[in-house]
Amino acid sequence: MKKEAQPQSESATAYLYLLATMAFFGSAFASSKSVVGHMPHQVAAVLRFGGGALILLLLLAFMGRKSRGAVLTGRQIMRAAAVGLIGVCAYNLFFFWGLSLAPSIDGSIIVPVLSPVITTGILLALGREKASRARIGGLALGVAGAVVFFIGADGGAGLTSGGSRLTGDLVYLLGALSWAVYSIASKKVLVGMDPLRATTFGTLAGALALLVFAVPSFSEVEWSGLPSVTWANLAYLATGPTAVAYLFYYRGLRVVSPSTATVVMFTVPVFGVTCAVLFLGESFSGLQMAGAVVMLAGALLAVTQGRLRQQAARQEPEQAAEPAEPARTSESKNPGSLHRG
Repeated sequence: MKKEAQPQSESATAYLYLLATMAFFGSAFASSKSVVGHMPHQVAAVLRFGGGALILLLLLAFMGRKSRGAVLTGRQIMRAAAVGLIGVCAYNLFFFWGLSLAPSIDGSIIVPVLSPVITTGILLALGREKASRARIGGLALGVAGAVVFFIGADGGAGLTSGGSRLTGDLVYLLGALSWAVYSIASKKVLVGMDPLRATTFGTLAGALALLVFAVPSFSEVEWSGLPSVTWANLAYLATGPTAVAYLFYYRGLRVVSPSTATVVMFTVPVFGVTCAVLFLGESFSGLQMAGAVVMLAGALLAVTQGRLRQQAARQEPEQAAEPAEPARTSESKNPGSLHRG
């Protein structure tokens, strides 16, 4: 019984990490929208992740002592840095660029809803995962909810409300693609490297790359005129949605497959819209509420179906090997079923 309960506990903890990550990510849309109103999007991105990198370096200095005995190879560090260029630099360039062109509510729909679709499509094309009918149905339900949500958010105007908004939505789409690639590539980074180190190296590499893009725009910022609320938002973005959230996301990916992890991103619009209503005073219609409920239902369908399949796959060999204790022990040491989903 103990051997069966331990994987279930680890899986539940992984989902809690991912859900907390999505809460941070959802709040980041409204917080970041406030920041880009006072400075160029490139500068906002580098301040967020430069601060996040410093926080992670401090965490690594004080909390990473247990892993100091494990010597990392240059290849491992370079792999973590390369993934950081995708998940930190590329994604956030598109993220903040989109915020400067379109409402934050568009990004909180497009990025978390399309990332799981793109991730699943890539994994299916590579032959690394097989999608069940329940998972496909959950994804379709999530997309349908996103359509309803977008119509409600746009007041039924569709794409005719302005070229700038359409351009921003297309930029958000590129951000969704970057996050999908980042989620898939992160699995290899976690092999032989603890989440704190992987997050720190990736964030540091991404922040340095963002700095290259931001340097020409620093002179455009009126630093003395920045309101205190902008600095408060930057501090929050560097701590919560960056340092803590990325660390939580890596911890979740140690147990959950990339497609399942990104499916949980369907909950980001719920958190994002809640923050927009509370802190930015944006409207929230009944149609948007309906879309959010449908999206959440789709995410739960896809996630719970994958989890039940994993549990059944673990329990069935254990029950078949009940008389043979060594066989059960061997199965419990194989993490493949946890990672592939």
